[in-house]
Amino acid sequence: MTTLTGVAAAALSLDQFPSHQWATVLDVQRPESAEDRELALRLIEIGFVPGEAVRIVASGVPGREPLAVRLGHTTFALRRHEAALIRVVPGAEHHG
Repeated sequence: MTTLTGVAAAALSLDQFPSHQWATVLDVQRPESAEDRELALRLIEIGFVPGEAVRIVASGVPGREPLAVRLGHTTFALRRHEAALIRVVPGAEHHG
């Protein structure tokens, strides 16, 4: 059985997660700046909510930006700054 502490310890920001591996959204961070709080709200509104399966399907060169991120049946292009607000844990029960 995984504890909540164990899950949080395994969490990574989406921009640090390896490509082509499924992950589960844990949460979206609540940043300090008003601009980034609005960005976090938009990410939640488009579906980056706890329990959703997600994976990075492609990344740009150089600097791995933007990231093409698959969420459900939709692919989004996210800047690394945006993806850094999304915390994920490895693996996903329901995807595809």
